[in-house]
Amino acid sequence: MAPDITDVTDEETFESVLAALVKIAHTNGMAVDGGWEVDGDDGHPDWDVVVTVVERGD
Repeated sequence: MAPDITDVTDEETFESVLAALVKIAHTNGMAVDGGWEVDGDDGHPDWDVVVTVVERGD
């Protein structure tokens, strides 16, 4: 289960929440590859988020 997103105060939690979001989206049939603009309204900066599949030779 993913941590509460309001508790994202360090890199480890950020990575955990992000991983959970990507896995949930993929499980629900969403194509997770691509880029998204995140509007940083309310005084936050804008972001460009890019997600790519990593092919491993395991």
